Amino acid sequence: MLPVLRDLAARAEAALDPGWFDYVETGAGEEVALREAAAAWREHRLRPRVLRAAGEPSTAVELLGTALDTPVGVAATGYHRVLAADGEVATAAGARDAGALLVVSTRATSPLAEVAAAAGPWWLQVYLTRERAVIEGLVAEAVELGASALVLTGDTPLLGTRARTGRSARDVPHAWQLANLGRHLPAGADPWHAVAQDPAASLDDIGRLAEISGLPVLVKGVLRADDARACVDAGAAGLVVSNHGGRQLDRAVATAHALPEVAQAVRGEVPVLVDGGLRSGLDALVALALGADAVMLGRPVLWGLAADGAAGVRTVLDAVTADLREALALLGAASVAHVARDDVVVPRR
Repeated sequence: MLPVLRDLAARAEAALDPGWFDYVETGAGEEVALREAAAAWREHRLRPRVLRAAGEPSTAVELLGTALDTPVGVAATGYHRVLAADGEVATAAGARDAGALLVVSTRATSPLAEVAAAAGPWWLQVYLTRERAVIEGLVAEAVELGASALVLTGDTPLLGTRARTGRSARDVPHAWQLANLGRHLPAGADPWHAVAQDPAASLDDIGRLAEISGLPVLVKGVLRADDARACVDAGAAGLVVSNHGGRQLDRAVATAHALPEVAQAVRGEVPVLVDGGLRSGLDALVALALGADAVMLGRPVLWGLAADGAAGVRTVLDAVTADLREALALLGAASVAHVARDDVVVPRR
């Protein structure tokens, strides 16, 4: 882990109620998946090239037609107002100032219009709710406010049991939980039933979301080649390799291990993003070599937010991007696009 991230994590822990810090940090079950996440990236070894006259490497990328200064973006996480007064508005400003992509959670606690006004390029993460009118209303609002893609989370038919239960989503003030979803509740609906995740979500919902929004739809939570292929065949415009930060199915495969087969399954047909355990530019470089087009940070962004608001979010993104830039130079790669699969190996044991 980069020292600056370690420092921000310590500052976040000091600033937060212990229960809320545990809520950020917890994994599911025995936290096996959580513990394995970062270690899986560090298993890989790089094969640098020499005398390539690469110059100052570029970290610029383009995702679904959006130009970004960095392939290091902000993963969707909920309930930011329990970490900082400005919540997702501060997160959006930090991502904007870093030239990074922001994915805004369905469970955002700041009004979506305020988040969008503070953001640079942003996508909306989508949980399919039991009352579909709720999420369809939020999607329509996001389209009007300038979201350029949707990220359908596919690994959460229900919430996995978390190991550390000092705080939970039930402790988030109701007004914050319904800051965005509440505006789209049908008359007379039970709000907590209506906004709960729908366990009957299916591949057909990819096309349905694309149809009602007119936006590209990525699917998040993909860990297998057959699922990757099925999602793309059903209309997915991109994939996010993710095990939900180790917070859903414990012992789920680490994303560093799942990424190569997912990337191989789609062979560049759609962009592939990845999250889970990335804590440095070197981790990001490994991910790029294994087939990712971009990486997304979850907990590190929350540490930055809790420690220093928007400035802390930018510090996280800038630090990982700077580390990546240095790693590209030392690898002999002129840009993110010049990173190749044979630049990385896993040593035999």
